Amino acid sequence: MILVGPRGTDDLVIRRARLRKTTVDVRIDKGVIAAIGERLDANGHRVIEADGLLVAPAFVDPHVHLRTPGREDEETLASGTAAAAAGGYCAILAMPNTDPVVDSTDVLRGLRARAAEEAAIPVGFTAAITVGQAGAQLTEMGALADAGAAAFTDDGRPVSSAGLMRRALEYNAITGRRLALHCEEPSLTRGGHMHMGSVSAELGLGGWPSLGESLGVARELSLARDTAQPLHLMHLSARESVEHLRAAQAAGVDASAEATPHHLCLTDEAVRSLDPNLKMNPPLRTSDDRAALVEALNDGTIAAVATDHAPHSREEKDVPFEAAPFGVTGLETAFAALHTHLVEPGLVSLETLLERMSAGPARIFGLEPPRIAVGAAANLVLLDPAASWRVREDRFRSRSSNSWLVGKRLRGKVVLTVAAGRVAYEA
Repeated sequence: MILVGPRGTDDLVIRRARLRKTTVDVRIDKGVIAAIGERLDANGHRVIEADGLLVAPAFVDPHVHLRTPGREDEETLASGTAAAAAGGYCAILAMPNTDPVVDSTDVLRGLRARAAEEAAIPVGFTAAITVGQAGAQLTEMGALADAGAAAFTDDGRPVSSAGLMRRALEYNAITGRRLALHCEEPSLTRGGHMHMGSVSAELGLGGWPSLGESLGVARELSLARDTAQPLHLMHLSARESVEHLRAAQAAGVDASAEATPHHLCLTDEAVRSLDPNLKMNPPLRTSDDRAALVEALNDGTIAAVATDHAPHSREEKDVPFEAAPFGVTGLETAFAALHTHLVEPGLVSLETLLERMSAGPARIFGLEPPRIAVGAAANLVLLDPAASWRVREDRFRSRSSNSWLVGKRLRGKVVLTVAAGRVAYEA
């Protein structure tokens, strides 16, 4: 079992929810969707009045930092999964860049045991590709997969040695898991704080060129083609990266990719505010890069939205831009941000967005895609696309509030989340 989470299920009837172009009731018996239709018998279940709210498959996030163990001041298993539930997620995958790093079966088993007691929704834990994420020695991937590793990644660190990366792809063939890769050429990005371009030049900030990502993307795709092994590209940000990916997929390479809400919604122009919450890795890029990401999301070249939820303490972020760490939170605002910036302007259809936040990432990582269907496990979300709300840090369930959206007004709200057959969040 890859995911681990809370026990217990609920019996529910959701009344008058909008499913595609019809209005239906959804009855959940012991955590399983038992019936979909009109005026269903409640059978003594708790009744939730949806009154025309949209019911959709709940979301899956393959890229979340829970900071546990080591930085529980920034996030815990309980707070991070509660934030995910509030964002409409029924499952998340946690990154291994903790203290200690998730590079041994002991650390992995300890986290899985804690999640069974503390998590609000099911969680999968990724393990490191290299010991200590140091890029020198491969971890025991086979043993880690047997212990429940959901995937393998060195997260924000590239595996600098092409030979070691090739061996990782070959060795990983025995696990049935994906390698999820951060693509970067450090010799080009060292000293960079934002995208290298006209805005960085005007602000006098160290630049991080698109080539610093796309060179890494090209290398990893070449290695995947050479070894005939699958891989996943994390948080793409540059047009050239998308072009490499599209060409590789057309050539038959088994490669998938994700994009984040901030890269899909913003450009480097936003950094003019010098808000440290706009400093992320990889950096925000140009309007042309953003357009390429949106196009790739629409045509399926990028099949997943991932938040790269990266909590930081107020003390860490409340410093000048150059001194701030990379990373922003995103679990609680992802749907609303994307609905506001992509769906409402007509850049992406609501149906496409929901698929890329749910079934898309689930399929990539071998998870059961959430479905609104009789017999399926109840993993669903009630959404109010018309709701307008202001993002307030005192409402976050996350322990950290380093969000680029604090104070902003968004349209589209998560009202209810059912994860693994139980109510995980109610507005």
